[in-house]
Order: sequence, then C-alpha cells, then structure tokens
Amino acid sequence: MNILIRSPNWLGDAVMSLPAIRGIRKLHPDAKISLLTKKKIAQLFEFEKSIDEIIIYEEGLKGKIKTIKALKERQFERSYLLQNALDAALLTFLAGIPERVGWDRDCRHLFLTHPVPYNGEDRKIHHIDYFFEIPKRFNPSLSPEYPWIILSLNDRLSAREELNKVKRPILAVAPGAKYGYTKKWDAYKFIEIIKRFIEKFGSVVILGQTGEGLNIERNKNEELKDKIFDLTGKTSLSDLIKLLSECDLLICNDSGIMHLGYALGIPLVAIFGSTSPELTGPPRLAGKVIKANVSCSPCFKDKCSDIKCMKSIELDVVWNALTEIIPRKRAIFFDRDGTLCKDANYLRRWEDFEIFPDIEALKELKDLGFLLIGITNQSGIAREIIQEKFVKEVNYLFIDKYDFDDFLYCPHHPNDNCFCRKPNPGMPIIARYKYKIDFKKSYVVGDKETDMQLAQMIGAKGILIGKQAKSLKEIVEIIKRDINVKGY
Repeated sequence: MNILIRSPNWLGDAVMSLPAIRGIRKLHPDAKISLLTKKKIAQLFEFEKSIDEIIIYEEGLKGKIKTIKALKERQFERSYLLQNALDAALLTFLAGIPERVGWDRDCRHLFLTHPVPYNGEDRKIHHIDYFFEIPKRFNPSLSPEYPWIILSLNDRLSAREELNKVKRPILAVAPGAKYGYTKKWDAYKFIEIIKRFIEKFGSVVILGQTGEGLNIERNKNEELKDKIFDLTGKTSLSDLIKLLSECDLLICNDSGIMHLGYALGIPLVAIFGSTSPELTGPPRLAGKVIKANVSCSPCFKDKCSDIKCMKSIELDVVWNALTEIIPRKRAIFFDRDGTLCKDANYLRRWEDFEIFPDIEALKELKDLGFLLIGITNQSGIAREIIQEKFVKEVNYLFIDKYDFDDFLYCPHHPNDNCFCRKPNPGMPIIARYKYKIDFKKSYVVGDKETDMQLAQMIGAKGILIGKQAKSLKEIVEIIKRDINVKGY
C-alpha cells in the first residue's frame, strides 16, 4: 500500500504529531509511507524512521501545481491529513488520492472520504492526543507514545565535539516564540538568568532563528565572553536538534524549541503566558512549567497591549525552578543478563536465575554517592517468550535485596525502533528526569557492545564486562580508582 501523510506546518505541532505518524505506521506496517511537509521543518522528519520518503510542499500557485503532479505520479492509495487546513484536503483531492482521512473541519467535508467528526471540544485535549485521534479511529486500541526524537550515535558525537570546550553544565536558552510576542518572557529576565547561571554553574548556548537572540554585551564582561555562545540564526534545524540534544537543560517559552527539548529528553523549564500547558505543554516528566496566574490567561492571542501574563512571572520563580532540575547526581547504569546475573537466553524461570558473585560489593558504590540503576532490554516480552510480570519481579529483587535505586526495562521488539531499547538512550534519559543525573560523571556497565554504545550515546564512561573487568568486584575497584584520579 502507498500512503501519504500531510504534516502540520509549525515545528511544535510537527513534534506533537510524531506519535500519530508512528500510529499510522502501526496501521500499515508493510506500506510505503511518504510525508508531505514544508521545507522549513522537513529536517525534523529526517530523524523519523517510520517514514520512507519526504516530499517538500512547494509554495505558491506554481508550487502547488508541481506538488499535485508529484503526488499523482506516486499513485497514493490513502492520505492522512494531520494539517487542519482546507488546502490539505483540496490538494490530495486534486492529486486523485482515493481515500482521504482528516478532521471534519475548515470547510473541507466534501473533499474527505473518511472525515473524523469534529466539535470544539476536540481542541481542548492535548495536541498530541488531538493528532493521534486520526489513526486511533481505525484502531481504538492504539495509544500515543512519547514523541521522542531518535538521533544516531554519530549525530550525538558530532554535536558533543562541537560543544567540547564549553564548560558544563550547559544551559540552552531559547528566548523566542514564532507565534507572537505574547508568548515571550521579558528579554532582560532571560539575560539575568544567563548571568546567574554562568556565575554559579556553567555555560550558556542561545538557540533560535535570526532575530531571536538577546542583546548581551559580552565583550564588556570577561566573565561572560567565553561562556555565552549565541547561535541564533546560525544553525540549520538539523544542527539545532543535534546541539540541543547535548545540552544539559533548557529554559524556553512555549515554542518549537520547547517541543524539541522534551522530545530529545532535555530537562527543561517552560514559561507559559497566553497559551495553555494543558494543550501544548511538555508531556510527563520533562521538567517544570511556569504558568502565569492572571485571570485573562490563557487567551491564545498573538497581540496584547500590556501582556500581564508574561510580566507577572517573576525572575526568582523561574530561577528556583531551573536550579531544581540541574543534573548533579552520579549514577552507574547496569545491564542485567550477563552483567549482574547469568544470561539464560530469555530468562523466564526462577530456576534459571543465577546471581553473579561479588554483587554485594556494589554497595560500596552507594557509599561513594552513586545511584545504582538497572537497564535491560527485554524483547522477550514483545516476542511473547517472557511474562512481563516475571521481568518486573526479577528487577525488583535487585532493588529490594541489593539496594538498587531503580530498574528500568525495554519491553519492545527490535523492529519497533523505540527510543528505550539500548543502545538508544531512553532508559537513562528517563532516569535522568527522575533523579537529576549528570551523565558526564556516570558509568554504564555491561557485557555487550550495545552497552558501550549506550555509554557513548549519553557521554558516560563505559566498562565492558569480560574485557575491562572480569567481575563486579573489579568494576568497583575501577570506579574507585577513577574517583581518586578525577577528584569527584
């Protein structure tokens, strides 16, 4: 089957549509899926593996004619319209796509073959759920995943190299918002946050489009000169995404960069005035939302005479929220099977569970201030070889008996392209959200190359069982020696 998806036009909406795109892939696992999108956000979708082809929507009358011709040539059988506008339905109608699915709104009922019933209440749900309603109409059992953006190891390493000389922790600052100035916190307050952060913690990278920077006189202040890197208007969207992934935290308005931040797993403080975090805010865990407490907010206006909402948000409130989420703790992430216990080839019975000697030695690491966190791929759950309940019971044993702080697992099949399956960094990133972990002062211990790739992904030090250490006791000694050398 040949499927077309028409993406939303705004960057934030595009991020929030990612779960819907993956839901459409689940509806059509063997189809070729093409995505029609505007050039300004196309690079976002280059990271999305559920898409086979990106088609650029051409602007203007000639561009529309060219786009219609390109769509006709591909002979699509169905289109999913995540963009709300009449233009999306009309374009796919003129391209002769026989099945056209989308919300029944914006005067486009006549051009849809599968209109999704719409009323005003539908826009009062979070936009992630709003977009996801389209694939869900075909399979009500589907539910939206977290809108992760999955970068390759090379993407992360190249960004890390670019930021290599920047003092950590690195605070990303995004003072812009494309929708309008009612979404923008005062520039002088952003500047004060930057000055405080540099004085007490690390460095700052300013991100955004041309004209979204801050007027900071760095050259007159030596303290600021080498610790503020203003990249506004100097990066492609792709490079911005990569650089943001290597920052330690983010402060922003309700903007496209805010959505990129939580999709990359960056702890953030998001400031809301004229808009609603209930509709477009960061989902779960991602950080802290500072919301204006005035009667006229949210108004969703792009213009306002006095902007009471943003002016009411005090500097110290935002600063305190930011300092609360700075990653400071150290952790050691342990693989399970083959590292902490015998690899029984899909461990599924207690009779096959064999803990490794010296595991009690790991408690020394707790005394040194490390969190002990297990992370294990358990695709046997998706393969229906292992019961998820059993996996949880085994993992809990390490928490209950051996003083682990947490034990995370990925239940997905390798073909699912999920964010949590090692070497992707989903499990450590979730742990960072929960425990405020500094990856650059942490370790990953495992018996497979994927564990070492994960260490590279997050910038931690990897220790390979069987090569760099023969036992858990040796692991402890290696880390103790490291601490003596590094002094932390």
